[in-house]
Amino acid sequence: MERGLTPASLAEALKVDPKSVERWISGRTPYRRHRYAVAAQLGVDEVYLWPEALSADQVASASESEIISIYPHRWTVPSDLWRHMFDDAENEISVLVYSGLFLSEDAGIQRIFRQKAEAGVRVRILLGDPDSEAVAQRGADEGVDDVQAGKIKNAFVMYRPLREVDGIEFRLHRTVLYNSIYRADDQLLVNTHIYGFTAAQAPVLHLRRVAGGGMVATYLDSFERVWDNATPLK
Repeated sequence: MERGLTPASLAEALKVDPKSVERWISGRTPYRRHRYAVAAQLGVDEVYLWPEALSADQVASASESEIISIYPHRWTVPSDLWRHMFDDAENEISVLVYSGLFLSEDAGIQRIFRQKAEAGVRVRILLGDPDSEAVAQRGADEGVDDVQAGKIKNAFVMYRPLREVDGIEFRLHRTVLYNSIYRADDQLLVNTHIYGFTAAQAPVLHLRRVAGGGMVATYLDSFERVWDNATPLK
């Protein structure tokens, strides 16, 4: 559809039966020579069309290519990187944290979120439910106990100017998080969680989605699962 082609016209260009093209569209994976031909005809990467056709080694290689950088601690991530990543978003900004207080306290980040929402970018922010067992356990694991719930409540207050902005959605989750996820379109900053350490002390992966890779897709799927089970912040 994007290229203005019909199954019949693509079949004619490839010299195959139109029914073969219809089967490919329905989910059947073509032979390798046909995958190459279709990708060339449509001007896209083969793995964009058929990621499941990759071997385990190819998936591993593509996933490795998704890693842009690794930071030993969140506090070592350059402050400009957060702003530039979110500022480059054109379609989607997503945040999955317990509190992410450092973001809510950043007036520049808040301004970017507002501007992006006003420009039509979907902004979704998932915060931990301060009354949930998961948040209480995370506070205990970090050695800060009730401070964790207090940080989330502080984030509620800091985000107050954005909570009525069209295009910005806030939800509360009660999920055990193994990572915090910060998304801007195809880029992610993933802050791992480590027992006994605050998130600021834990490593961060800077990732970019690559066709055929599996890391970014897995994190994005995890975000959607948490989002679907979360409740709107009132």
